[in-house]
Amino acid sequence: MSEITEMSADELSIKLTAISSAQRMRIIAMLAGERLHVSELARRVGMSRALLYMHLTKLEESGYVAGSLELSEDGKALKYFEVLPFTLTIDAETLVSAVARSAESAESGEI
Repeated sequence: MSEITEMSADELSIKLTAISSAQRMRIIAMLAGERLHVSELARRVGMSRALLYMHLTKLEESGYVAGSLELSEDGKALKYFEVLPFTLTIDAETLVSAVARSAESAESGEI
């Protein structure tokens, strides 16, 4: 079974919400070609670093991207981001499985 079919409806909703924004999809698309540091990525997507960090945090928390700090040759800390491998298939079986997991959790008192 894949990771996505083992999620509850709430977990699946959180995962989908993270990429439900056109800006976040653009960020993933940019990073799919190469890892970039935040300033360069902000220039390419045309948004402030503060707004970009908000989107990157959401994507990182959901497991779509990963960030790492590196020192440049002149000693500056640069945060680089890259896309993590993922496959996202949404079909009726995935939704049925997620809802069933949520119902099982509710019945066992886990929610």
